[in-house]
Amino acid sequence: MIGQTISHYRIHAKLGEGGMGAVYRAEDLTLGRDVALKFLPADTAADPQARKRLLKEAQAASRLNHPNIATIYEVNATENTPFISMELVIGETLKQTLLHAAPTPAQFVSTARQIAEGLREAHRSGVYHRDIKPGNIMLDSRSRVKILDFGLAELGRHERTLGETEETFATRTSTQNTTGGTVPYMSPEQLRGEPADARSDIFSYGVLLYECLTGRLPFQGETSIDILYAILRAPYTPLRTLVPDADPEWEKLIDRCLAKSPAQRCASMEEVLKTMSRMDVLGRIPSRRRSEKSIAVLYFANLSGNKEDEYFRDGMTEDIITELTKIKELQLLPRSAVLAFRDKPLPAAQIGQQLAAAYVLDGSLRRAGNRLRITAQLAETRSGHSIWAERYDRQLEDVFAIQDEIAQNIARALRVMLSDKEVRDIEKVPTRDVQAYDYYLRGRQVFFQLRRNSLEYARQMFARAIVIDPTYAAAFAGVANCSSFLYMYIEATQDNLREAATASRRAVELDHESAEAHASRGLAEALGKNYQEAEKEFEAATRLNPQLYDAFYFYGRSCFAQGSMEKAAVLFRKASELDPADYQSLVQLEQCLRTLDRKQEARQANEDALRVVERHIQLHPGDARALYLGAGVSIQLGDRDRALEWAQRALAIDPEETAVLYNLACTYTHLGETDEALDLLEKAVRNGFGHKEWIENDPDFISLRDHPRYRALIQSLSTARTESHP
Repeated sequence: MIGQTISHYRIHAKLGEGGMGAVYRAEDLTLGRDVALKFLPADTAADPQARKRLLKEAQAASRLNHPNIATIYEVNATENTPFISMELVIGETLKQTLLHAAPTPAQFVSTARQIAEGLREAHRSGVYHRDIKPGNIMLDSRSRVKILDFGLAELGRHERTLGETEETFATRTSTQNTTGGTVPYMSPEQLRGEPADARSDIFSYGVLLYECLTGRLPFQGETSIDILYAILRAPYTPLRTLVPDADPEWEKLIDRCLAKSPAQRCASMEEVLKTMSRMDVLGRIPSRRRSEKSIAVLYFANLSGNKEDEYFRDGMTEDIITELTKIKELQLLPRSAVLAFRDKPLPAAQIGQQLAAAYVLDGSLRRAGNRLRITAQLAETRSGHSIWAERYDRQLEDVFAIQDEIAQNIARALRVMLSDKEVRDIEKVPTRDVQAYDYYLRGRQVFFQLRRNSLEYARQMFARAIVIDPTYAAAFAGVANCSSFLYMYIEATQDNLREAATASRRAVELDHESAEAHASRGLAEALGKNYQEAEKEFEAATRLNPQLYDAFYFYGRSCFAQGSMEKAAVLFRKASELDPADYQSLVQLEQCLRTLDRKQEARQANEDALRVVERHIQLHPGDARALYLGAGVSIQLGDRDRALEWAQRALAIDPEETAVLYNLACTYTHLGETDEALDLLEKAVRNGFGHKEWIENDPDFISLRDHPRYRALIQSLSTARTESHP
């Protein structure tokens, strides 16, 4: 529809799509203003009930005039397809905001109050939203709240038509309340199909407050039925259990909002607002998911004046993060969370606020010959005040001593008492040779690109480090991971598999206490189909470092390859929690849930993955993996145009890369382009993809399984395996 003129609106861009319709940005040619146009989904446009719901949304919301409610301008239709013209709100939904940054205390209070004020106005007008959730709350560039989507709104009793009996109204309300809503945010009476009034919105509002403060939903479960039961019957984890330093008054308010009986809840949003006005609202509101000793380590500024030195700067920064993760009392943000701010000219305190970190460590690095100058400063995010700073002028071979000193000085500044084991772990030197370390850093810089050339180059650099220092466990793990990734994504040769097994075994032998070494070993064993050994290694890795994303992610892939979807889903969900900026675990989670026929949860995982991958592509537009996985997510969500665009961009970047070919085969299968999908899949196999079990278990290929070309391809992989294992 982009580029078309509908009535007196010219459509410029698609803003999003959900169960209640697609939304586009358009220009009102009559009044010369930008608006949002909401259309019914194509597959429901002819449904009289769907048209009725859209009209109902407009009627309900058009009577509301409040700064915290998106304004409805008009209802119109084109070619029998109705649409609503409404206020265009530029910004992010609260759901998107919570995904990559927790609200500061001031942001939380402001957002909570504005939502309450908007709902109070709607309730005064006899309109009940019935689907309050973060995805229906928009925050503009000035953090002003706009409540969206009254598509499930229920007109109040005093708005019913004259002459309608109380019994008739109650029956009609009960029927309408059995549909719609979003399960984790629905009130018990909604789930039971009972009449819902303002107190139902208050329950959903309580769920939203709890999620903002804790980073999790109060009512959880593996399936929608589990969640439904929890809402109806089960208690939720008290706020103080998850955030002990939260103001007790906030806990009391949330408890009243989340009472299972409507009679025990706050009676109105007016009561909610009066309660908030009596509270010291800024007193003790913790940042979501971040402890009082959470730290964001920003990439140090490279003052060497040489772009080639960036690998050293990046490696130093990441190793400082690694050193600090050895201190259990500290909570470190993952590399991916701070990567987006590398070389961005933003104040450290501002970045800390966006990342919801209590403290921010930043600094600079200058390397000249064998001399090294490093400055480091730890600042409190809330005040912006520096609580520790130091400058190091040393020889290059002192690089590990500098990292150790920084870690221990930060612990001292934050009044953390280190255990003997933590001191030993921090002081452990990975290699005694600075040249070996230099090669290791060169390899690690390109490793994350996940392309054939970058993985082969990284493996060479790690191998050079090993030649210099044959006891360098991390370098052996690096060689193993490169070989595993080449085998997994690029070329499934026995040489790659053998090298992964040998190098990972040596890494564990050299450093049995390294979680990274055990995770590397687990991946190699899983690729070799030694699943019991792989499980032992992954369990060791997660025990040694419960915050290691790689261990959970590749453990999940191992379970997926065996068809153990339930366990894989749990592991992928944990990986996603450890690294909220990672889209891969969410994509894999969706595949597991889809295979298990948990459709609602699968769609939610897809929506979460799309938001993360969109942000990643904005930052890294040339990342083929993000593009092809994003294409797969888009097709699952029904956005064919974006799926094709991203698929074509990925193919243009890496037209011969095996992982690109394989994943685009999945996308084209869902697009119904069977021949194109099989062409890509066959080419992927010719280029080295040889994972028969993965192809057979992949739910993306269900529609191909009876196709002669697919069966022939599986047979060829079976034959090839037999010939290579006489």
